[in-house]
Amino acid sequence: MDIGTVAQYVGHIYWLGVLAEQGSYTSAASRLVVSKSAVSQRIAELERVAGVALVRRTTRSVRLTEAGRQLVEMTRPAFDQISNGFQSVKDLAVSPQGTLRLSAPVAFGRQHLVPALPEFLRQYPGIRIDLDLSDHLTALAMEGFDLAIRHTSQPPDFDVAVPLCNTDSVLVASPKYLREAGGPTHPGDLTRHPCLHYPRRDRAVTWVFEHRDGRPQEPVVVEVRGPFAVNNSEALRAAAIAGLGVALLPDFSVRDHLAADTLVRLLPDWKISGSYGDRLYAIRPYALHVPRVTRLMMDYLKSVFAKGFS
Repeated sequence: MDIGTVAQYVGHIYWLGVLAEQGSYTSAASRLVVSKSAVSQRIAELERVAGVALVRRTTRSVRLTEAGRQLVEMTRPAFDQISNGFQSVKDLAVSPQGTLRLSAPVAFGRQHLVPALPEFLRQYPGIRIDLDLSDHLTALAMEGFDLAIRHTSQPPDFDVAVPLCNTDSVLVASPKYLREAGGPTHPGDLTRHPCLHYPRRDRAVTWVFEHRDGRPQEPVVVEVRGPFAVNNSEALRAAAIAGLGVALLPDFSVRDHLAADTLVRLLPDWKISGSYGDRLYAIRPYALHVPRVTRLMMDYLKSVFAKGFS
């Protein structure tokens, strides 16, 4: 095959690589912003020219044949180099331009990230932010995200994670609840209180308490039960404010409510784990060249959240 013919089908080969990443024609079409039929037609044309099947189709999934896998693996470095080279040229622009696909947890995004973004957009009017609020931990490169904020104790090994700040888990209840039921003076007292918590379908929910004085002692492990469990800290906070019981929440979710006395902190001398991470991270897919827009957002996030929420 002459070089002219190969050049004609370079785009087809790139689409095959996207199909391999996404695992379905529907997802690949969404990533490429084209129709599903267009992707199918391009792949069929590429198979016709190559004279060999490149994709194995089933009713539930799409997998590459050995020939397709070899073609994608052999050409991926060239496409990466082209992408990095083009991005480097774009970064030479005096004013940064482009779209940043950003992912963040729902509660943190609503409470703290979204209020912080207008200042960034005013600083860089050529940048557009496409924000996805989700608590689902996605594979960034596969989902097409440039950057994610994650609340975790252990960031993924296959991405680049930059710490933004430490966080704390805070035990709280409403003044109304405390007037009626009293508050715990020791972690063990929580067995006599309704505890509002994140659900754990595969195991019992436990909160682990360690005294902050640093003295060597065994952690106190409490198996908690209560009338309400939900996988969103804003919903747990609302239930606690309504007086349903004692809730464990991240500090960024309760700081303003503690200051306004709508919630009261309990057992402040104890460090608690069991539901949330202990740090916020900005996480990006590994790449030799980091786009300028991504670098600017990471630097901005570090400056905004460096002081934490205590």
